[in-house]
Amino acid sequence: MKTQGNKLLLLIAFLSFIAGYSQIRISGKVTFKNKGISEINITLKDTYDGATTDAQGNFSFETSEKGNHLLTFTHPKYEDVEKPIVIDNQDISVSAELKEQISEIDAVVVSAGSIEASDKKRATALLTPIDIYTTAGADGQISSALNYLPGVQKVGETEGLFIRGGTGTESKIFMDGSLINNYFSSSVPGIAGRDRFNTSLFKGNIFSSGGYSALYGQALSGALMLESVDLPEQSSYDFGISPIFLSAGFQKLGEDKSHSFGATLGYSLLSVMQKVFNFNTDFIDAPQGLNGDFNFRIKTKSGGFFKYYGMYDSNKMGVRAESLEPEYDFAVVRLKGKNTYHNLSFKQKFGKYLLNAGTSYSYNRSDLNFSTETDGTESGRSQLLTDGNYINFKAVLERKINKISAVRAGFELNNASETLNFGEVQKNYKDLISAVFAETDLGFSNALSAKIGIRAENSSFLGKSNIAPRFALAYRLAKDWTTSFAYGLFYQNPESKYINGPADLDFQKSQHYIFQVQRTSEGRSLRFEAFYKKYDQLIKTFNITPDKEQNQQVQTALNNNGFGYAKGLELFWRDKKTFENIDYWISYSFLDSKRDFINYPVSLKPNFASAHTLSAVAKRFIPEWKLGVNLSYTYSKGRPYYDITTKDESGNVINYIRNEGKLKDYNALNISFNYLPNLGKKDAKAFTVFVLSVSNVLGSKNVYGYNFSLDGTRSSSVVPPVNTFVFIGAFISFGVDRTQDAINNNL
Repeated sequence: MKTQGNKLLLLIAFLSFIAGYSQIRISGKVTFKNKGISEINITLKDTYDGATTDAQGNFSFETSEKGNHLLTFTHPKYEDVEKPIVIDNQDISVSAELKEQISEIDAVVVSAGSIEASDKKRATALLTPIDIYTTAGADGQISSALNYLPGVQKVGETEGLFIRGGTGTESKIFMDGSLINNYFSSSVPGIAGRDRFNTSLFKGNIFSSGGYSALYGQALSGALMLESVDLPEQSSYDFGISPIFLSAGFQKLGEDKSHSFGATLGYSLLSVMQKVFNFNTDFIDAPQGLNGDFNFRIKTKSGGFFKYYGMYDSNKMGVRAESLEPEYDFAVVRLKGKNTYHNLSFKQKFGKYLLNAGTSYSYNRSDLNFSTETDGTESGRSQLLTDGNYINFKAVLERKINKISAVRAGFELNNASETLNFGEVQKNYKDLISAVFAETDLGFSNALSAKIGIRAENSSFLGKSNIAPRFALAYRLAKDWTTSFAYGLFYQNPESKYINGPADLDFQKSQHYIFQVQRTSEGRSLRFEAFYKKYDQLIKTFNITPDKEQNQQVQTALNNNGFGYAKGLELFWRDKKTFENIDYWISYSFLDSKRDFINYPVSLKPNFASAHTLSAVAKRFIPEWKLGVNLSYTYSKGRPYYDITTKDESGNVINYIRNEGKLKDYNALNISFNYLPNLGKKDAKAFTVFVLSVSNVLGSKNVYGYNFSLDGTRSSSVVPPVNTFVFIGAFISFGVDRTQDAINNNL
């Protein structure tokens, strides 16, 4: 009897144990915007029990756990959710509504009007330094390479970025956030200055052909934001040699890899090439230049980063051309220019805040001397001397709201001091432009984001202020398709070169409307953009002739009664995937623009605006030959030209057109070769790249414009210094093998 009782007690204890650990079913549904979603991971926190939702969002699993627990719902595209539950002896039903996870990688980014190359997660990297070096016809210059992108006009007779019907001075260039004054070298009339800055100094760029950020100002048309390199991976030494230049440089990385410094020195002289090629331009003093720079980078223990870059360059040349005035044989102009630029920037995180601060200083002198030559005797020399000192300071404080949303604000100071001496024109120009700005990036979802900003400026010279709101919206249409819209107001002071006398002036003004559709997938990018720009308060000028003997006229500001518009369509296609080892892109721009500004007597199509521009670039690397072959082609419809002069009728200044016409269409086919002999050699101590480049290989006789005599009866064409130019050079690097960059990054 006792044995049977023990068995009964044991059975009751066993049944109680089973009941205590019986399986409880937990089920439910997970939704997003009231629709079931699949592949959501549901887990009973700190246990191994859980499930994954099916196609309708349903889930179900069993557990033997008891008491208070947390049920978690996770997925990379949605925000994590935790729900408390109490498990006893009954099945549980739990439902959850999830919110979309805002992801920096997945989120659509506002890009209307801009092509970004500094952050590959946010936009397609279009023009890296190696891109620029391997673009035939770009001559290794950033500004020249941008001519092969939509929106940029090919204007060969003067320097600058001519963007969507804007002048070259209506676009500004920035380095690490600070304005670069005098980015281009000093030049003589009809010959464009070159980039002063080495392309390899920068690791990326954001090129905006309109609708750019409120952090930047004083540009009616567009902005180019350059980001300098950080610490090098290791120390290196570089040399370059060709018939027209010599260069050498080094970068030294500290043993702790928290600081570096470096310097370069270069000298160029064109006289050897004058003996080889038939130049259109008669250089009586061959163009020559001397340049040097120094830099350092310091990473602090607290995570701060200092960057410094300083440079000096000088250039000179002398040009002789047949005189348009019958009493002289030749007109002669000589140039001596020098420039120095210094840029210091600092970046540091303070908790949730990021501080970016920078300052820059530049000094520029251009000394032009004009004279005439008759029967071998030079006389009548006059001087146009300009000096400029420029200081820029900028600070931006940014705080992240979430992974793609942020707010930033700051201020900027631009101080300019210029003097000009030319005959009867003596000028001392001073201006301090102070600005404050605020901007926010708002990520509503992975498919919708906005950028809202405002900028306010004050000019001490003008004695006036402005407020410029800016707005952009981006929406993801499908997996690879996005669309953007941007609007903004942009202000710019009148160019100081026109301020040669008293005048009551105001800011020049433009409004941008930009619509973009873009498709980006692995190795391919398609971009369509439509834009409309309205110009108001453009500067109006009249001509004065300080030195009639040299036929040199100076345009002087009259008022801000000018106006204009620019509208157009643009297409860009780049493909690095379809053809093995081939990278190519095609861009097309249609531009309709008219302006009544400077000395134009009526509203005219600007002489720097072409209705149709087509560019094509192709690059092919042949590994077995260790050879890169690069081609580029540019076509643009002939631009208009005008001979405008000023007359005074009864005290009224009147501008009128004496001669006008249309230039022939522009065509240029360029080719370059890069040979990498050390490619694949594991024990190589030096890494060499040989370069052969031929610009305008077909020898097209392009014309940039016309010069006219004082009375307008005689003219001469403005043409490139040489129709076809051949460059041969070698670049040698010790310490760093950069040859693979030409393959992996581009081809």
